[in-house]
Amino acid sequence: MLIWVLLIAVVVVLGYIRLAPSDVTEWHVAPIGDSDADTRGSVLRVLQTGPEALKQFDEVARADPATKVLAGSLDQGMISYITRSKVFGFPDYTTAHQQGETLRIYARLRFGRSDFGVNRARVEAWIAQMPSGG
Repeated sequence: MLIWVLLIAVVVVLGYIRLAPSDVTEWHVAPIGDSDADTRGSVLRVLQTGPEALKQFDEVARADPATKVLAGSLDQGMISYITRSKVFGFPDYTTAHQQGETLRIYARLRFGRSDFGVNRARVEAWIAQMPSGG
């Protein structure tokens, strides 16, 4: 009986992680900072680029099959994405904001304390794929 209760609890938790709605007002927020920063659950990259950097970044992010646009647009100058892990569907949020020649990219986890460098690796891979090279 205990095994069934535990199994049901795991299914409920994993279902919540995969299906929980994303509050746009919480996750679609302009990144703040003037220099790169890393924490256990997030990464901020600040790039001095041309005005087309957000468009380039958007093309790369949208090409990732695990990533979907949460909110924003090129016209708004800011786009937030949700990327889900393959196995359990853990959501990570990435916001890219273009201000003049500066592109700020902020990626962070939703659940847990550490992402084990996943956000940093993804953001750096996306930057490397940009035609301008970030």
